[in-house]
Amino acid sequence: MAFDQARVRSDFPLLQQSTRGKPLVYLDSAATTQKPNSVILAVEQYYREQNANVHRGVYELSERATDAYEAARENVARFIHASSPEEVVFVRGTTEALNMVASGLGRVWLEKGDTVLTTIAEHHSNIVPWHMLRESSGILVEFVDIDPAGRLRWDEYDRLLGEGTKVVTVAHVSNVLGTVHPVREIAERAHTAGAAVVVDAAQSASHHPIDVQAMGCDFLALSGHKMLGPTGIGVLWGRKEWLERLPPFLGGGEMIKEVHTDRVLYREPPAKFEAGTPNMAGAVGLGAALDYLRGLGWDGIESHEANLVRHGLKRLNEAFGDRIRIFGPPAAADRDAIFSFALQGIHPHDVASLVDAEGVCVRSGHHCAQPLMERLGVPALTRASCHVYTTPAELDQLVLALEKALRVFDGPGAPNS
Repeated sequence: MAFDQARVRSDFPLLQQSTRGKPLVYLDSAATTQKPNSVILAVEQYYREQNANVHRGVYELSERATDAYEAARENVARFIHASSPEEVVFVRGTTEALNMVASGLGRVWLEKGDTVLTTIAEHHSNIVPWHMLRESSGILVEFVDIDPAGRLRWDEYDRLLGEGTKVVTVAHVSNVLGTVHPVREIAERAHTAGAAVVVDAAQSASHHPIDVQAMGCDFLALSGHKMLGPTGIGVLWGRKEWLERLPPFLGGGEMIKEVHTDRVLYREPPAKFEAGTPNMAGAVGLGAALDYLRGLGWDGIESHEANLVRHGLKRLNEAFGDRIRIFGPPAAADRDAIFSFALQGIHPHDVASLVDAEGVCVRSGHHCAQPLMERLGVPALTRASCHVYTTPAELDQLVLALEKALRVFDGPGAPNS
């Protein structure tokens, strides 16, 4: 289907409701996205017509469930341009995927004194697992700084990337700054140094086409719930040679070939990493979400969101001038439609609470990025984040709600009251 904003909007039933007596304006898509009817119906249909445990039964219903689950894996492989569906591991989400990679590399690749190089702008899910390895194995974790516009500092990257660097890991898109990092160039330099490359694509996978071959990475993680799909389902993609090398993350049913009292033999990837009963309905729902995104077309999605970036930056800056500080790249071409900002004189939590009274949903806090908050010199930020269903008019509603919030704090007689 062609990208038609009105039609897209009508596909998301939750957005048709009101909150606080006002039309709902949902601007927290970086935390989780809303779901189109096709995804909701796919999950419902699975439970109504196909529900059985996969890979285990020889009866027809189980075979249909297995076919649906594996079709979703093939769908993901096509979506991210994997070499084979066998490179696609279903997990609960990006956090589990990154923990799986860190744990596995910690056992077969990283040794005491080796360095994991990441950036100061990472989500906690791409920091904490490496810190856990630092505590248990004695590796080093180094952080590449950003410039004042929120872009990666190449001088810092080149300075820190060295002989002892064994892993380079980076978010494709910052969940706070909206910065789109040049993953291909990062990967090329990392591989020259002999490092494995891990990409967190949680914030990019439903905003930009993902091609793991073009990126040149070794691992990539994404979450279904951030790309119009169900919660509790995500993907770890890994190059075949790496997945064959990594040990299992969890032990139990489905990931074994043989179990004896004196030994265990594991199955080949991806089964080796999918212990226990998987989230079959979630995988089917994720497949439906990928189909929906394909139907919209990447040109339409990227054009729509670039327009939101331009509109949002223009309206916020015009309305508040020096009273607002918007973090991240100033140019629309360098960022996604994520607006993290500070309003002079109002704590971010108060901002979020006051605009909620106007039906506007935004996020406040450190956004699971405390090292970045410390780097920026702020305790927290307010964040408005968009997706395909977001309209420019909703960003206008955000501005109106913020103007009301300022009047509350400025009090009667103030210039803006």
